[in-house]
Amino acid sequence: MAVTFQNAVLTGACGGLGQALARELIGQGTAVALVGLHRPALQALAALAPERCAVYTPDVADSTAMQAMAADWMARSGAAPDLVIANAGVAGGFDTAEADDLAVLRRMLEINLLGAATTFQPFVKVMRAQRHGALVGVASIAGWRGMPGNGAYCASKGGLIRYLESLRAELRSESILVSTVSPGYLRTALTAGNRFAMPGLMEPDAAAKALLAGVANGRTHIVLPARIGWLARLLNLLPDALHDRLLLGQPRKPRVGEAGATAIPGLPLPAETPIKNESKNT
Repeated sequence: MAVTFQNAVLTGACGGLGQALARELIGQGTAVALVGLHRPALQALAALAPERCAVYTPDVADSTAMQAMAADWMARSGAAPDLVIANAGVAGGFDTAEADDLAVLRRMLEINLLGAATTFQPFVKVMRAQRHGALVGVASIAGWRGMPGNGAYCASKGGLIRYLESLRAELRSESILVSTVSPGYLRTALTAGNRFAMPGLMEPDAAAKALLAGVANGRTHIVLPARIGWLARLLNLLPDALHDRLLLGQPRKPRVGEAGATAIPGLPLPAETPIKNESKNT
């Protein structure tokens, strides 16, 4: 089925999967509100179709800023969106023994979990009124089961999956689609520093096409790529002791400030050495 969305709001549009989704939507003729933190990257995307795009740089965890963005976009585009994608997210290693990492957990929950709710909230009533629309949350395979050294990210994505399940049940009778997207490993800045094997590594452009096609076809859960979902399900069948023993020996995702880590917006870096700021993507 061809993608037929007319008006979309996309967070985390600055890089990786977000940029690929933005390019795909713009190429399909969709009007797009591009939301992220790196204005030059967003402006480069908007230049592909300036008459159909607008750039916004709020903190997705700031509900007031997100409501202002939504009101401005609907006034500017003259319509309510029929597609809202909560794609903004951050990742990083986590160690409960380190006091500094508690701030990492808090900020990751704000962006990855609360950020989805603040993205959807301004549009739910208008979608209810028009009895049409799709709300898409980009979660992760990492939300299916906890992994050593990745507790903050797994918790944020696991919480997002449960939130989306609840929202889907609430809105099903009102003809509003709620889709959960669970990517495995995508070739983005957030996976570039990983020091472990990434089976099924997928290119962002292919992931964006599969995601939008899945939503257009009314799918409520989309795994990218599909085969990584089967591997994750097999791991989930293992007894806890065996599962933990297998994963404990694997290299862990770099913590904030370590080599290969990406910065988390709104969180001070623990060292003077600057780390490139990235806004999502899986």
